[in-house]
Amino acid sequence: MYKNIKHIFFDLDHTLWDFEKNSEEALSEIIAKCQKDCEFNFTLQEFIDVYKPLNELMWELYRENKITKEDLRVRRFGDALIQFGITDLKIAEHIADEYVKISPRKTNLFPHAMDTLEYLSNKYELHIITNGFAEIQSTKLKMSKIDIFFDQVITSEAIGVKKPHPLIFTHALEEAGATKENSLMVGDNYEADILGAINSEIPAIYFNMDLKNKLHNNVKQITNLKELIGFL
Repeated sequence: MYKNIKHIFFDLDHTLWDFEKNSEEALSEIIAKCQKDCEFNFTLQEFIDVYKPLNELMWELYRENKITKEDLRVRRFGDALIQFGITDLKIAEHIADEYVKISPRKTNLFPHAMDTLEYLSNKYELHIITNGFAEIQSTKLKMSKIDIFFDQVITSEAIGVKKPHPLIFTHALEEAGATKENSLMVGDNYEADILGAINSEIPAIYFNMDLKNKLHNNVKQITNLKELIGFL
């Protein structure tokens, strides 16, 4: 089906790097340390249950250029703490600082990410296109030992626009020396990764691990990264 493909572009968070698992491990360490000084009135799970949807909202607002990088980093924690009656901004800032230090060093990948990348890297040129913060994404790649598989790492910060803006896909093709016809995008975010690529005339495969979106079109989707080998 994808006979002419020479370049595969991957999203990183939620596609290869297990953001949720790594985030929970980081927050577990941070909340445990803060608990001693702040005497939080909540458990780790209670905090995560409040924090997770707020984090998703903040990333959505960030993609839409409605908040800044710094707003995202701190507000997701500040707004969560407010739900537990904690309004001290310094606590939110401390958690935010610790989070960006600890979470990128976590190494949990999705099942079969490593062996799939090993297989594909022998046949294709692999690249990353990410809306994540540049300095953090490079750490994630190195610590999880998958940096060796990627030729180009394209970040929205470097380009000045975020997926699904067509400019980031155009720039990625230029950096990789690729064309629309010989490229493929793989990602977990339907709007940013899949529609962004398709609107830029790049074929895409949707990593829909939890079947969170029921598609009513011809977009190819996988629930396990190893399925890519069957397509390619």
